[in-house]
Amino acid sequence: MPKMKTHRGVAKRFKVTGSGKIKRAQAGKSHLLSSKKKDRKRRLRHTVIMHSAEEKRISALLPYA
Repeated sequence: MPKMKTHRGVAKRFKVTGSGKIKRAQAGKSHLLSSKKKDRKRRLRHTVIMHSAEEKRISALLPYA
């Protein structure tokens, strides 16, 4: 069986932690920032751990991560 290909779009957006969880950036930080409060923008800087229901779908696209 041939090697599986990593989905390059997913590989750029998600990182796998040492314990195997999937990390992602938060949405809503790219444009229309003047109308958003500064503490909201500060919270959006941080990465979050993917929910377990979504994790299965993403890990199928990252076979070697």
